[in-house]
Order: sequence, then structure tokens, then C-alpha cells
Amino acid sequence: MSLPDSCRVRLPRQEGQRQRGKTMRRKLGLVGTAFAVLLFAGMMEQDGHHGTPAQVVALDECDPATFNAANAVGPDFCKNVALGASTTLSTLLSTAQMGNPNPNWDFEPDKLTVNEGTPIIAVNEGGEPHTFTEVAQFGGGFIGGLNAANETTVPECAMGFSRVEVARTRILQGSQLQVTGLSKGQHLFQCCIHPWMRTTVVVK
Repeated sequence: MSLPDSCRVRLPRQEGQRQRGKTMRRKLGLVGTAFAVLLFAGMMEQDGHHGTPAQVVALDECDPATFNAANAVGPDFCKNVALGASTTLSTLLSTAQMGNPNPNWDFEPDKLTVNEGTPIIAVNEGGEPHTFTEVAQFGGGFIGGLNAANETTVPECAMGFSRVEVARTRILQGSQLQVTGLSKGQHLFQCCIHPWMRTTVVVK
């Protein structure tokens, strides 16, 4: 017995409807997945994994007249604009060598606690160049005259700016350096020029 023509026509239509249903469910599934990814990204943002950068400021009070002298560091080295707050080059050197370095050369804050994934921005608001160099242990910089007696240069600062690894950590006056990808735990940073400029970053 043969089926009526009306029955033979409905079968392909039903198959088409099933295919459209599958396509619609697939699209809804993709939309749901995309929404879940965006939601997860938002949660990561709230948890601080991709949060606002934390800032460390480099400060100093170099005296332009003595630092920029022809027989000293040289012209335009110190660009300090702080009125009434400056230290001569000879004073800076003598106090550093006596183990009592000038506290006005400083990283602020001295300790910083951040969530994993938070970028660290080191900003130089002083008058002369500095570095923001991660070290295994705090120690001396690459300028012997600014190290305390018997203080040796740490390996990360060795050879100064002649090493690319050190040069990359330099921050000139008015510039900044971004550090990313720090693992959980404690990280030590110091200036390879003025080694008493130190800060500790704790990543949670």
C-alpha cells in the first residue's frame, strides 16, 4: 500500500526542522560558552589577577650644581627641581661609604603586597637615573663609591649598563618601567646605582 503524497512531503520538512533545531542549540551553546568566558574574566578582574597596576616611586634630591659639574658626573645629569631640598655629590658619596646613605634616595613604598597578576609600575620622580632591578639578595650596586665599606656588587647589577639585563631595568627622570609576571612569593628590587634604594614586593 502506497503512502499518500501529503505524507511523503512531510518527512523531509520534519528532517529540516530537526536540523534547524540542532543549529539553534549549537548557536545557543556557543553564546553560553562566550558568556561564561566573559563572566570568568570579570571574576578574575575582581580577584585582582588583572587589576590596576601597583606603583613604586623612585625619589632623590640630587644637587644640580655639584652633580652636573664638568669634573663630576657631567652636564644635564641631575634634573632636580625641588627647591631647597638637595644634596651635594660629595655628601652623597661620603655618607654612602660610611654606611649611612642618604634616606632621601628611596623607593616608596618600602614594601608592597599585591595579588598575583598585578603589574608593578616603577616611576622615577627624582632628578637622576635609577634602576628597578630584581635581585636574589640585597647588596651593592655597580658604582663602588656608592657602596658601603666591604659591600660587594650583587650579580644582577654586575657590569652596570654594559649588560643588557641591567640596562633594561633603567628608569630615567620622568620615565617608568613596568614589571609583570611575578610569581607568588617575595621579590626583592633595588637600584643598581644607589643600592640602598630597596623595596620588597610580596605576591599573594
